[in-house]
Amino acid sequence: MFIADTHSDTLYALGVNHAKLQDLMINPEKLRKGGITLQTFALWTGRDGNRGDVDGIVRGELSARRFFEEAGIHQVDDPAQAKEGENAYMLSVEGGEVFEKGLEAVSEFRQLGVRMTALVWNNENAIGYPAKSGEKRGLKPYGLDVVKEMQSCHMAVDTSHLNEAGFWDIFNHTNVPPLASHSCCMSLCRHFRNLTDEQIRAMIRDGGYIGINFYPAFLSESGECDVERVAEHIDYVCQMGGEHIVGFGSDFDGIECAPRGLSGADEVPNLLDALRRRGMSEEAVSGIAGGNLLRYFSRI
Repeated sequence: MFIADTHSDTLYALGVNHAKLQDLMINPEKLRKGGITLQTFALWTGRDGNRGDVDGIVRGELSARRFFEEAGIHQVDDPAQAKEGENAYMLSVEGGEVFEKGLEAVSEFRQLGVRMTALVWNNENAIGYPAKSGEKRGLKPYGLDVVKEMQSCHMAVDTSHLNEAGFWDIFNHTNVPPLASHSCCMSLCRHFRNLTDEQIRAMIRDGGYIGINFYPAFLSESGECDVERVAEHIDYVCQMGGEHIVGFGSDFDGIECAPRGLSGADEVPNLLDALRRRGMSEEAVSGIAGGNLLRYFSRI
């Protein structure tokens, strides 16, 4: 089965925080044990956004790829290049600060193999505003230019962390569907990072993609949950008609705790079993595991 995960902070943990590979939620051994065909590694711009050393952070993260390359896990430029039964990784960016120097930076990161970019993290930048801010304004003029440049480079626009007005600007002013690489459902857990039913319907209608986050705080208002709760969020999207646009966006190595039974990449098969226990067909499970992501990238 082709299994894909659209978000992790493993390169930051290794290249900036200098964590030990064996202590992480994602490492070569766990990717192999979990059968992860395609793992997305984010180049996070850091907690301080454009007030920090963005270039230095990204350099550190890029250098950390060696931990996987040396283990025989290589980068691909497109999800379709990953082969079932093997392990590969793809790059994303978390934080549009990398594009503040000019639109040419979009193509520069695309040439590095970056296939999706979250426009903001939790900081305002030259592109727009984070959901955390509560800001009601949408994308800034330069932000809309960045989005259109990304789309022209076939780089997915990632709405995770973006405020709702910015989200709707993408739908109202462009004709390429975005993705939410690591977000959950507001109706099941009221958190500013989660997607409303209206946002989920727009993703379904226009052929976007939603990777359900594994962070307990986004899954349950009590912060207590297990693998069944992750399956519930996925099933919620499916019940809305989104069986073909939902998948996994773990946020591994960017979260300080994980659901019981889903503590790392090696335990992702537990989530597949939880989906089966909810009565999902093998065709549906296969799509959620990775097939839906392949089809999303073929659309954009």
